[in-house]
Amino acid sequence: MKWIYPLLANRSFLWLLLVVNIAGTIYGYIWYGWQLKETPPIFLIFVPDSPTASLFFVVVLVAFLLKKNWPLIEALAIVTLFKYGIWAVVMNLLVFTAQGELDWIGVMLIFSHFAMAVQALLYAPFYRFRWWHLMVTAIWTLHNDVIDYVFFMLPRYHMLNEFTPQIGYFTFWLSIFSVVIGYYFVIRTNRFKLSI
Repeated sequence: MKWIYPLLANRSFLWLLLVVNIAGTIYGYIWYGWQLKETPPIFLIFVPDSPTASLFFVVVLVAFLLKKNWPLIEALAIVTLFKYGIWAVVMNLLVFTAQGELDWIGVMLIFSHFAMAVQALLYAPFYRFRWWHLMVTAIWTLHNDVIDYVFFMLPRYHMLNEFTPQIGYFTFWLSIFSVVIGYYFVIRTNRFKLSI
């Protein structure tokens, strides 16, 4: 597996990944457009979960291209990319289960969000955040869950509405697990570490 890290650190590959993630981020904000129009201004920053996660990673990639580390953004990136990557895969599989079919956009969302979660983990050896960065990220992530499931600002999948409490419970524990992922891959002693 270590053979992949020279590729991940290659500047040309970083530029390619930056372009792909910028495109995905823009598409994500467009996808949320209809929901953002109906969202009270106070909640706007919390609604587009996945594109904001990929935006954090875009900033991380810019830092890497500048040969820098921006630890708070790295913590936000790994936790939210993993969380919303896995969340969207599960939700789209639930849509398939509920409807018996999934359109091409749903399939694309499964693959693109799975890729988000994977890139979060693949770049972990290059991150340099500390406990306080992870704690701020945990507060952000759990607060976002409150906004989604107490104020019902979550992404809308009308066919899954009856399962909102169960989805909220799953999402809470996925947030906790994502924070643990951040700890395991970046903060723990003797973790695998590389320089960009």
